[in-house]
Amino acid sequence: MIEPLSATTFLAVLGGTSLLAVAARRFRPPPELPTLESWALADRRFGTPTTWFLLGGTIYTAYTFAAVPGLVYGAGAIGFFALPYTVIVCPLAFVLLPRLWSEARRHGHLTAADVVRQRYGSPALALVVAVTGVLATMPYIALQLVGIRAVLSAGGLYPRGLIGDLALVAVFAVLAVATYRHGLRAPAVISLMKGVAIFCAALAVSFLVLDRFGGPGPMFDGAERAPASGAFPQASLSLDPSLFAVYATLALGSALALLLYPHVLTPTFAAASADTLRRASIALPAWTAVLAVFALLGVAALASGVQVPPGSAEAAVPLLVKELMPAALTGLVFGALAVGALVPAAVMSVAVATTFVRNIYVECFYPTATPKHQRRVAQLVSLTAKIGAAVFVFGLRDQDAINLQLLGGVWILQTFPAVALGLFTRRFHRRALLAGWGAGMAAGTLMVVYSGFSSLVPVGLGGQVVQAYAAVVALALNLAVVVTLTPLLNRTCAAGPPPGRGAPVPAPPASVPPSSGSAR
Repeated sequence: MIEPLSATTFLAVLGGTSLLAVAARRFRPPPELPTLESWALADRRFGTPTTWFLLGGTIYTAYTFAAVPGLVYGAGAIGFFALPYTVIVCPLAFVLLPRLWSEARRHGHLTAADVVRQRYGSPALALVVAVTGVLATMPYIALQLVGIRAVLSAGGLYPRGLIGDLALVAVFAVLAVATYRHGLRAPAVISLMKGVAIFCAALAVSFLVLDRFGGPGPMFDGAERAPASGAFPQASLSLDPSLFAVYATLALGSALALLLYPHVLTPTFAAASADTLRRASIALPAWTAVLAVFALLGVAALASGVQVPPGSAEAAVPLLVKELMPAALTGLVFGALAVGALVPAAVMSVAVATTFVRNIYVECFYPTATPKHQRRVAQLVSLTAKIGAAVFVFGLRDQDAINLQLLGGVWILQTFPAVALGLFTRRFHRRALLAGWGAGMAAGTLMVVYSGFSSLVPVGLGGQVVQAYAAVVALALNLAVVVTLTPLLNRTCAAGPPPGRGAPVPAPPASVPPSSGSAR
């Protein structure tokens, strides 16, 4: 049953967010000349606060804030892998993102595939990087809707049947229109509200939880006793030694993959300077701290004896919030989580559209497209991506979106040698990188599919069989192919472009020069 006060505060949060999204143009008006750079990257003018809110709001999705504590609730200590994973991301971001920004800014690039094409002079390699980014991101958009629906259903704020679906479509439609018109500016404005709402929600819920249990010690003691009482028998807060390899490879592989997604690189390229990204990266651990608080709520749910439907561990925290908090605060928390899904969904649609137009549409189908035409096509693609995500969510099982997103994580990591390692060396031959990408994609996909869409696969190591993250295993094969083939190809065929002289990305007629988006 829906509490009227909870529903009112929840709708107030969403309504305020929608107004901010629609009014995004007034915060930083775009130039009169319509270009893809202006729409997708807001002319590369975002300062440190906006970049920090946008990066954090994009990386830490609403589904993350529900799935991580749900994993702790359902599987125990292994769920905490998300914390070292996000800790590893911060120094990686400090090193990689400013370097990527500098490369993109110097040559007017808009996507990671642009950078790869410049450095290796290989249209084919740039194309596979672009296609991989699009394929890996599309199910991620659908997963944001899945996350909103799961959280709101558990909290009793999602009416059953057609009414609930129409309400969710209406919220998503406002976001779609705002993003269509204003591009990255819309989620940048919403990210400010998301940051404030998520941080306040974390503080409020953690205060009530600690007050109820009398501190973290009694809370952990209660959670340790919960399996014996039948609350969730398989959960254990002590990590079994057999899971050490799983824990380490999940943390490392997830961290390496995250910074390769187009929706993370789009806010990166929109920053005003490399120093802006460095300052934002230094402050990213604040988002990790909030995620740690939400992960601890999984422990609190165990200690409280929260019971969830089979296979719905992500509902543990929403049910805990509903049990602990007054109605008005419950609506605010659920509103914050819903807003938390809107920001990454909007950025993902912009990133997919930009990558498709820049590296697939223009490169393969319409190389003479004007800047205005590119922007118009990108707007239509971003709208289509959101509509496709909604159709996917309402037409198929939630598990299908989760399975495809799992495959997306395996796929995107196979671009690591070309995108990330390519920033530091051109020693790898472009054909070796292509072969390594193909081997990693094929092996990773087969391992995940044949394991029943499990992210963990058995690996022989030192005479023993251990479980490891499939994406890391596929990346190891990828790198082995690259390292093996590079010297052979260097001897048998012409090497790639010499250092510092990558083939330039052809600019369409009348395109805006790189200097037009100078930092202010």
